[in-house]
Amino acid sequence: MTASATAPEPLHLVLGDEELLVERAVRAVLDSARKVDATAELTRVRVSELTAPQLAELVSPSLFSEGRVIVLESAQDVSQEISDAVMSYVAMPADGIALVVVHTGGGRSKAAKALPATLKKAGATVTECDKITKPAEREAFVRNEVRTAGGRIDAAGVVALIDSVGSDLRELSAAAAQLVADSGGKVDEDAVRRYHRGRADVTGFMVAEKAVAGDRAAALESVRWSQQIGVPHVLVADALADAIRTIARVSAAGRGNPNQMAGELGMPPWKIRKAQGQSRGWNGTSLAEAMRIVARVNAEVKGAAADPDYAIERAVLDLIAAKERR
Repeated sequence: MTASATAPEPLHLVLGDEELLVERAVRAVLDSARKVDATAELTRVRVSELTAPQLAELVSPSLFSEGRVIVLESAQDVSQEISDAVMSYVAMPADGIALVVVHTGGGRSKAAKALPATLKKAGATVTECDKITKPAEREAFVRNEVRTAGGRIDAAGVVALIDSVGSDLRELSAAAAQLVADSGGKVDEDAVRRYHRGRADVTGFMVAEKAVAGDRAAALESVRWSQQIGVPHVLVADALADAIRTIARVSAAGRGNPNQMAGELGMPPWKIRKAQGQSRGWNGTSLAEAMRIVARVNAEVKGAAADPDYAIERAVLDLIAAKERR
């Protein structure tokens, strides 16, 4: 703990359904808590799986006041009972605990729809994580990612980067950071074109598609070719994670018309349709294992592994093995 470190606010509302921004908001609270207490624990639970007694246990004061970050996910599904329990706790929060409520802003029940306004009135620190859909918003996101990485990018560079990478925020973020590092901080159209020249044939998403399909030979071929032409490890790791998360979300939603499911899942119909096909052969157990694998490789390619090439290859093989063990 540093002398200037201060504990995070006791109540946070993360509002919206842009997954990358939601994850960053939760991480920011945890990072803040760990500046005060390096051993602060993170607990995440979906409100639909929570009972009032369980919530009371999660937020009960600790004898030694250890730091804790409790994340209530999918709060748009909250029941009146849990909503009441949350507000009862919020009235007298315990020391050392940061409660983070993640809510899309929607909800079917009266309690779910009213919860964000109630939390705001209770003094929650609010982080807006609205879905980025408009071109201008995506361009602003890219400029901010480059700025955060310590670089500058001109208008032509922004357009070129989005054209080269696509609309996926994780890939845009990773590519922006890598470009800043490769270009010495000044990113323009030429830098983007040089960076992506020759890489159109193999992307992280191509590797991910072969891996989740269980096609060992094709997946390894894609991995090794991506390594030869220099596709950034973080892009491949993020693509693997995105593929598994998408399959898990679509599988949990059940079979249905992709056009009708698009609004509920916050995904374009084509992506849902694709994930429905990819979900064959996966089940809850194998997907849970896959989530652990992609979380591991994400950490490995960001510095935890001595050999990121090996980390990616091992993750691909482990994903295929997880699917085969269903």
